[in-house]
Amino acid sequence: MELYEVEVTCPDKDSARAIAQACLKARLVACANLLPKVESLFCWQGQIDSETEVLLRMKTPAPNFEAVCHKIRAKHPYDMPAIIALLVQAVGPGVDGWVASETQAATIRD
Repeated sequence: MELYEVEVTCPDKDSARAIAQACLKARLVACANLLPKVESLFCWQGQIDSETEVLLRMKTPAPNFEAVCHKIRAKHPYDMPAIIALLVQAVGPGVDGWVASETQAATIRD
């Protein structure tokens, strides 16, 4: 099974938590990690900007990626959240089975 780690930065813990809970409730992801106080430097509208954000990371099977993106965009306060999927190259024993079993009844409901 191809497994993705989906990442997106959020302006605060509340928005990151809301997105994570929506994805978990829909069984699109098996788990979510919120990493607070990430300093983000980025180019935006011709300038270099910076913000303190929360990095949200979620584990999902590759086929769920588009539905996870849909859920993030529906809940995210940014006009264009920077959603990134990283293909997981290796996992510990049982992790892929756990992710598969926790996401097998995925739904796209908001």
